[in-house]
Amino acid sequence: MKLSVLDQAPITKGNTAQDALAKAVELAVVAEELGYERIWMAEHHNTKGFASSSPEITAAYIAAKTKRIRVGTGGTMIMHYSPYKVAENFKTLSALAPGRIDFGIGRAPGGDHYAMYALADGRQPEVDNIYEKIEVALQYVNDETPEAPYYRRAIAGPSNIVLPSAWLLGSSGNSAVQAGRMGLGYSYAQFFNGMMNKAFFDAYRANFKPSVYMEKPEIVVSYFVTVGETREEAEYEAKPADIAKMLFMRGQVDAPRLTPEEAKDYPLTEMDKMWIQENRKSNIVGTAKEVGDFLRQEQEIYGFDEAMICTIPHSQEMRLKVYRLLAKEFMG
Repeated sequence: MKLSVLDQAPITKGNTAQDALAKAVELAVVAEELGYERIWMAEHHNTKGFASSSPEITAAYIAAKTKRIRVGTGGTMIMHYSPYKVAENFKTLSALAPGRIDFGIGRAPGGDHYAMYALADGRQPEVDNIYEKIEVALQYVNDETPEAPYYRRAIAGPSNIVLPSAWLLGSSGNSAVQAGRMGLGYSYAQFFNGMMNKAFFDAYRANFKPSVYMEKPEIVVSYFVTVGETREEAEYEAKPADIAKMLFMRGQVDAPRLTPEEAKDYPLTEMDKMWIQENRKSNIVGTAKEVGDFLRQEQEIYGFDEAMICTIPHSQEMRLKVYRLLAKEFMG
């Protein structure tokens, strides 16, 4: 099974946003050394918890600091942007790092309604034409001329570049069908709610039409995991993430993420404990073998091609350790 990295540039306690971005670059370098297939930067707005608000810029910097690993966005939230400018961004990235760029397209806002209106310059955010915008961006990247009159005289440069691979992100059957029809890779976010549905993947494959971006269907599934050398270490490191998600679901969006030491003694009601246990569907916790066995079983059931790993232990040392332990489990 191929393994990849999804990074949100988390700002853990005691660190700055600048620290988080520097650690994203360090993670990319280590992931490349370990044999990971790709690293994608997420897009988050109006949050103090993540520093990844401009994933294309971070991707460019990471591409310059690495040699082999594929680099991309998971994803570029296209509802906010002109498809013309998005195409120019990814054509430039692919010209700078030919054969290594992934154009990951997201349909979600990546932030709350305040961010949505700020990104739309105060206008009503556009949410009903996302697939049309994706089609236009893909045409421009491939040096085609979109049909709309205001696009016909505008060339998206640089031209004649090595095409990036293109992926549609989602967690619903609708996005799976659209990804197939457009000839894109399909990236499914298991960690959103811990749910998997084989019917989505079957629908993607059934509707897949080869394109210049993807010759055959490819599925990446993103998991949030916490791995330790022992089960006890994994549980210790996982608790801050468990509590952070619990507080987020209660509306405490920017509640400071606790350290493992603080989380250990955090007061939890019986209902809190039940909620956290249920949420373990979207935070896979255990040793590398336990998590590896889980992922292999998931792959056997659902037939995806690649697992993309997101993890947020408190320390960078522990975060790199998670990726090292999984690399050893899967790649020896």
